[in-house]
Amino acid sequence: MKILVCISHVPDTTSKINFTNGDSEFDTNGVQFVINPNDEFGLTRAIWFKEQQGANVTVVNVGGADAEATLRKALAIGADEAIRVNANPTDGFFVAKQLAEVVKQGGYDLVIAGKESLDYNGGMVPGMLAGILGFDFVNSCIKLDVTGSDAKAIREIDGGKETLSAKLPMVIGGQKGLVEEKDLRIPNMRGIMMARQKALTVLEPVTANAATKAVKFEKPAPKSAVKLISPDNLDELVSLLHNEAKVI
Repeated sequence: MKILVCISHVPDTTSKINFTNGDSEFDTNGVQFVINPNDEFGLTRAIWFKEQQGANVTVVNVGGADAEATLRKALAIGADEAIRVNANPTDGFFVAKQLAEVVKQGGYDLVIAGKESLDYNGGMVPGMLAGILGFDFVNSCIKLDVTGSDAKAIREIDGGKETLSAKLPMVIGGQKGLVEEKDLRIPNMRGIMMARQKALTVLEPVTANAATKAVKFEKPAPKSAVKLISPDNLDELVSLLHNEAKVI
């Protein structure tokens, strides 16, 4: 089984976020990047298939050279090879078109992506990718088993879970639950050294037009100062809750 794991290069959640160029572009200065958490759950499940069923695992990213450190980390975790499509990931449709070409050229049986990236939270790429390829698609996947060409997946739905059967090839939009957090791999020194010897192929993008364009970003309003009210002054508390917080 050939597995392709889509890796997004996203800011660490502890990074301070700012925007430039009239709040239309993300400011990368001083920002540390990591593997998108939803993608890391998928990568860990792919490594399980490698160890238990002999699968071959390739990781792919659409992005610039700065994303190669993130791909190397995925190789250190256990992926066999990496591919970087040398293009700025301008929007979900553009990224899906690039990934679809990689899938077609590589003949992959299973494509695992995170259901969304934690930078833009678009949640579009896995579904678009499946649509372009004509593959079965399961989103919000929290469990996946594969026997031969038969797959059994469980996905999270509002208020419960749904069990689905499908045939390979297919696309999975994974999330927390696909593996548990305790099962995530931390690269060890041996893995880091081996990652340096693994292939990282750079491909030029295929022609595709972006369907959307970011016009402006806006950060949440800063939290207001805390007001301390004497426990003996209930009238003032009620007044503030009614007139300022407007919760009563």
